[in-house]
Amino acid sequence: MKHVKQLCVLASAAAVTAAVGVVVAQQPARGTPPPPPQPLATSRFLSHDTVAGCSKAGTFVNTPDYIVQCSHRTGPGVVEVHTKETDVIYVIDGSATFVTGGKALNVKATDPLQPRGTDIQAGESHQLAKGDVIVVPAGQPHWFKEVPASVSYYVVKVLKP
Repeated sequence: MKHVKQLCVLASAAAVTAAVGVVVAQQPARGTPPPPPQPLATSRFLSHDTVAGCSKAGTFVNTPDYIVQCSHRTGPGVVEVHTKETDVIYVIDGSATFVTGGKALNVKATDPLQPRGTDIQAGESHQLAKGDVIVVPAGQPHWFKEVPASVSYYVVKVLKP
């Protein structure tokens, strides 16, 4: 039985590599800028084996208009403000306290399109659980403030020009 599970894991890994070759293609050599996102010309199907319950983070589709990602957290994040990205988040497993709105504190902007902070003042707390969806408009501070065990989620990032 152990060998069957190992074979399933290997088969899943092969499927991920084949179906999501774009992830590998997006990993530039050290010092080389990543290639620009390309429009999606044909449908892209990602099987349940490929996404594997989002147990590992990954980018599945990256176009000039949107990005489709899977994320898995085992702890809190930092405050994020995406100036040109609306996040559509769908929780597939786990739970978290997610804070939106308010004012981001102690903001550092090493990337002016993705400033980061350490806390949010006067934000709204949401208790996210499996099956929940939350949409965070571009420019709104947000963060995974508390993650009791883990949380896995899909995020579609709709990009503004």
